[in-house]
Amino acid sequence: MTQADFLRTPFPEPLELPDGPPEDAERFFNRELSWLSFNWRVLDEARNQRVPLLERLRFISISATNLDEFYTVRVAGLRELMREGSSTPSDDGRSPAEQLSLINTDARHLMSAQQAVWDHLRHEMEAEGIVILPRDRLTEADQEFLHDYFQNRVFPVLSPLAIDPAHPFPFIPNAGFSLALELARDMDGRQMQALLPIPAQLRRFVPLPGGQRFLPLEDLLLMHLSSLFPGYRDIGHCAFRVLRDSDLEVEEEAEDLVREFETALKRRRRGSVIRMKITAGAPKQLRRLIMEELDVSPDEVIDVKGLLGMADLNELVLDSRRDLLWPSFTPRVPERVQDHGGDMFAAIRQKDMLLHHPYETFDMVVRFLQQAARDPDVLAIKQTLYRTSRDSPIVEALCEAAEAGKSVTALVELKARFDEAANIRQSRRLERSGAHVVYGFVNYKTHAKISTVVRREGDNLVTYTHYGTGNYHPITARVYTDLSLFTCDRSLGRDATKVFNFLSGYVQPAGLENISISPIDLKEKLLSLIAKEAEHAREGRPATIWAKMNSLIEKDVIEALYAASAAGVKISLVVRGICGIRPGIKGLSENIRVKSIIGRYLEHSRIVCFGNGSELPSKKARVFLSSADWMDRNLSRRVETLVECMNETVKAQIVSQVMAANMADEAQSWLLQPNGRFVRYLPEDNDDLFNCHRFFMENPSLSGRGKARARDVPELAHSSD
Repeated sequence: MTQADFLRTPFPEPLELPDGPPEDAERFFNRELSWLSFNWRVLDEARNQRVPLLERLRFISISATNLDEFYTVRVAGLRELMREGSSTPSDDGRSPAEQLSLINTDARHLMSAQQAVWDHLRHEMEAEGIVILPRDRLTEADQEFLHDYFQNRVFPVLSPLAIDPAHPFPFIPNAGFSLALELARDMDGRQMQALLPIPAQLRRFVPLPGGQRFLPLEDLLLMHLSSLFPGYRDIGHCAFRVLRDSDLEVEEEAEDLVREFETALKRRRRGSVIRMKITAGAPKQLRRLIMEELDVSPDEVIDVKGLLGMADLNELVLDSRRDLLWPSFTPRVPERVQDHGGDMFAAIRQKDMLLHHPYETFDMVVRFLQQAARDPDVLAIKQTLYRTSRDSPIVEALCEAAEAGKSVTALVELKARFDEAANIRQSRRLERSGAHVVYGFVNYKTHAKISTVVRREGDNLVTYTHYGTGNYHPITARVYTDLSLFTCDRSLGRDATKVFNFLSGYVQPAGLENISISPIDLKEKLLSLIAKEAEHAREGRPATIWAKMNSLIEKDVIEALYAASAAGVKISLVVRGICGIRPGIKGLSENIRVKSIIGRYLEHSRIVCFGNGSELPSKKARVFLSSADWMDRNLSRRVETLVECMNETVKAQIVSQVMAANMADEAQSWLLQPNGRFVRYLPEDNDDLFNCHRFFMENPSLSGRGKARARDVPELAHSSD
């Protein structure tokens, strides 16, 4: 048993600081540096020998993708503030300029570490027969194959560009990858500069015949420059990749919101360059030209000795090498649904049902809507859509329902970052089918995850409701851990209907019974619940808070947790990513501890449990699931839900299975230290550390049990490695 086991180990001794408890800004960790710390933890999984080789490669790719998005959004925003002369400090007291300086240092170290990890993994892959070949190791047969590949599958989509007064420097889009070339004419040695933008549609690693052998695309292009620039030879070259400001600006008074978003998406594509990576040792004239044309300052340029565009390594996570991937896992179909012959409505009528994805299949959410679309007794469907897949079965079911004459209302959030264009396409498809499409608020994102189905049963109308913590996205649902609550409870149905009326009619809902919503009262409710737990502690009763989320940075919530800790509330938090709270400090947070779980699945569910005068786990607990992280944007500038779970079986599942297993996890847990560092304890001689992901894979969810009924919650144990 290690300190990571929050279920069984006592709180550690708090750290006593020489100058006493920190005050003011020192009470908080910086948001941006905390995010970078999270991405370091993601990268560390690529070093973790307990993780299969190609899954480690996937973690490098994820780390690179994460960092790109961080620059295009967060760094871009800080730079804009700095250019405007803003000196408004963050909660931890740092100005935008100070934050950018610290980010630059840490991010450069992170990018260097990514290259080092890739270099190590590349050698491991070669030992397993997966080889990334340099040009000088190609055989004659390889070169013949590559000539044909280039001519038929690459050459037709390339646009080689000379750079001179008649051919100005072209626009390079966000994440655009290009080769810059210095060429000399064979006949007289006259020099020319040229650019070769590399279309994103091309594979980055060209597969070679005869095993799992690959050539980087840029090497293929350099091999065939004579086809692109006949009569010229290469005298110098480099590769570069740019990231641009990806924030959207939308006019608040836009008459046509969809059209305004389409215009804003075009502006995003042309946003200013935030970061440029370039091959280390690039020819000086080419480097200078690129920087001038892209208006990039030296501190925005990163020289890379290694691979540019590390997100593309995901191409090398080969499905054909199952031996180097996680063991396959097939999500379960809940027994209760099977007992009812696949009838979702019958299963929900029997009792509220909570599914834990990806361990229970997301297909049940899809089936819920597909069944509603085809059921003649279903009159109406309402659905929020924040993110979903390109060929979404959810959207397909809604279209089918609308075409069948049912009343279908879809709330499509156009402001879902990087999914705006996809959501515009989906909204138009829904409108063509006859669905009512609404877009919520200009000032608020609608992040709540709600679906309702109104069904005629005898003389009554029954509302079936789905509340989720994740998106209605069947692809991400395979790797994101989320909760789906299905219910036909009347009060929860009424609450959901009122939220939809709020989204479509802008009238604040009155008399919500079991849920709170932001930006109206969710934050107030959360602060009230924390204060109530502190009151239990002050009156000598047991007082406990367990909470799980992606990010915790909202200042008022952190202060409330500090106050509860001072009152004696035992607070255990699972925060995957950004965390601004300082745990384990005497006089400030001695009763607060924080872990981050990074593993096979992406922790995404938001849950909070209050002991309510008892130790957790307990049947007396008040249990909530939510779409909201504890961030200012979620509690003040989004439409979110906090849903209290009233069904005893659902409560037991969340407290004694989901949260207990997260609390007990050791194998994937990082502990947040009082100084802001995360530490993971992985004893060399202990391969039997508790792994919550494996526990969930091996044990069915309590509320989905069928004829077997709700047997005792399984002990927190799983098979050994």
